[in-house]
Amino acid sequence: MTDVPDVHDISETPRVPPSGELRFPPGFLWGTATAAYQIEGAVREDGRTPSIWDTFSHTPGRTAAGDTGDTATDHYHRWREDVALMKDLGYRAYRFSVAWPRVQPTGRGPAVQRGLDFYRALVDELLAAGIQPMATLYHWDLPQELEDAGGWPARDTAYRYAEYARLVGEALGDRVQLWATLNEPWCSAFLGYGSGVHAPGRTEPAAALRAAHHLNLAHGLGATALRSVLPGQGKITVSLNAGVVRPLTGSPADEDAQRRIDALATRVFSDPMLHGSYPESLLADTAGITDWSFVRDGDLATAKHPLDALGLNYYAPTVVSAADGTDGPRRDGHGRSDHSPWTGAEDVAFHQPPGELTAMDWSVDPTGLHELLMRFTREAPGLPLLITENGAAFEDRPGPGGRVHDPERIAYLHGHLTAVHRAMTDGADVRGYFLWSLLDNFEWSFGYAKRFGLIRVDYDTLARIPKTSAHWYSRLARTNVLPDPAAGANPDPDPVAGAGGGPVPAA
Repeated sequence: MTDVPDVHDISETPRVPPSGELRFPPGFLWGTATAAYQIEGAVREDGRTPSIWDTFSHTPGRTAAGDTGDTATDHYHRWREDVALMKDLGYRAYRFSVAWPRVQPTGRGPAVQRGLDFYRALVDELLAAGIQPMATLYHWDLPQELEDAGGWPARDTAYRYAEYARLVGEALGDRVQLWATLNEPWCSAFLGYGSGVHAPGRTEPAAALRAAHHLNLAHGLGATALRSVLPGQGKITVSLNAGVVRPLTGSPADEDAQRRIDALATRVFSDPMLHGSYPESLLADTAGITDWSFVRDGDLATAKHPLDALGLNYYAPTVVSAADGTDGPRRDGHGRSDHSPWTGAEDVAFHQPPGELTAMDWSVDPTGLHELLMRFTREAPGLPLLITENGAAFEDRPGPGGRVHDPERIAYLHGHLTAVHRAMTDGADVRGYFLWSLLDNFEWSFGYAKRFGLIRVDYDTLARIPKTSAHWYSRLARTNVLPDPAAGANPDPDPVAGAGGGPVPAA
């Protein structure tokens, strides 16, 4: 196996040399991230069966322009090309997700070896390229048969997930050292079963809370199953989109609104996983919706499986206030719905912070990332942190010669990575950064209208076009020194082979 950096190899703190440049420690993981349904395509090949996102995206009115992930970026057939681009650009790590219905089509029983073989080959190619693989076991593609049996609100789904985790761990544990159990379980529970803007599209507040608990249980059961089959060097984390929630004013009513949303955005998952309990205030706030009798003895001890690192996803802060007569849930950045994802806090109002916005209408605010890192440095001392997603969508398009200049994204990344460096100098033990995303892709209910990628995908030809930001991030990955944002305006005149500014032809 090719030697790759280990998440626990970093011991130095970041430095600010006399020149003023920001330098990160040797061994810091510079990676990119993707999710299976967003890039793979090939939804009916090699035994794969429908996931909840296949069903959801094929339901009229659920996604922008009726877009689906049927083809996506065709990564299932072009993965060698995509790994070659990562290698040429010097990226050191790659976070991908395993498609549950590709490995275990019904969510039960033995694995389909053709599905596992795809991930075995992908991981082998990454290792041969000197790129550390990070596998996410669940990034929202629940097998449809499990949803038909009740989905995440059903307790049995957590046990089915643990069985699946063991199967994947047995197949890839000798190759993959870094694992995430779940990606953003908040979205799975509250967007999937609360507001219905994500698959499976249900709008049942009590079911959303049951789903949240069973995702916590699945994390613990899955981590336990995974730990039992991984070699000693295997490391387990989880990726939480923990909220940075701020009150609009310092009034008691607004601060109470902040407390309520923070409990639903963050503590509903971080408290069980880190502390083995739910916030008493959350139980009280939702008492009119459920009595939480679905929490059984031992569940919270199971959810508190010891982690080797905590993964955090950050995009923008949230500003809230007490009810002001406006339709708050329509302005929370999670898609439009007549139903709120904020179960038990439907009356809280959400506010657009002033300043620059991304194409998602999310505010550009690096201070929130610093705040998030310092929060969990205090809350979980001694636990290493990974930024498992951070990035931005902008309206970038090819210019003359096919080059894609995206200075807004470079500025966004520079600001947020400056905030990461500051958090590290303030004591945060951050071990790596996974930029969202390697490729433009299927952006869930937004379809193909929003582009987060370092590499532009021409959806007509599937050609890959590295953007200016891809070269800017390449310099950072190769040197550990944060480049000036202006450096991205002039890519290297002789770019690395296969990673030039023009299109890479589709295979």
